[in-house]
Amino acid sequence: MHELILNERHYERVMDDVVPRAERFLWIATADIKDVHVEGARGKYVPFLSVLSDLVKDGVEVRLIHAKEPGPAFREDFDRFPALIQSDRFERILCPRMHMKVIIVDGRMAYIGSANLTGAGIGAKSPKRRNFEAGILTDDLATIEALMEELDRLYLGEHCGDCGRREHCPDPIV
Repeated sequence: MHELILNERHYERVMDDVVPRAERFLWIATADIKDVHVEGARGKYVPFLSVLSDLVKDGVEVRLIHAKEPGPAFREDFDRFPALIQSDRFERILCPRMHMKVIIVDGRMAYIGSANLTGAGIGAKSPKRRNFEAGILTDDLATIEALMEELDRLYLGEHCGDCGRREHCPDPIV
């Protein structure tokens, strides 16, 4: 299955439908990251970090890799979720060269596209306030496996030794 995702469908299909179904692991790669909100219980909007925290508490391994340090609103919200700070199930790394926008759920579903982990990209913004985005949602195992292998190489720091941007990296893996 390859499903084209356009504009506000990013939120509906990926953030509201696919991500909450993670049972074993959730990997997210994004260039930009902000204090994204999603619809929670009774229609109230909550930080996406609360979704990640709940997944971690439920035993889901979460990896988050992004290109730049998030803003103060994200950091304030992050500190409100101790499961993300204390659990070994949550890993977050910063790589200034990251420009992929990928979300992988349990090795069975992947989003690949243009949307960053921001409200205007993949979050719950109104259609008049969001970016124009395009992506693909797929369950093609060969594609998902290749994405997972590349993200593993990034997490293990295989690119760090030869990185031409090392002087811009605040926290080299190796």
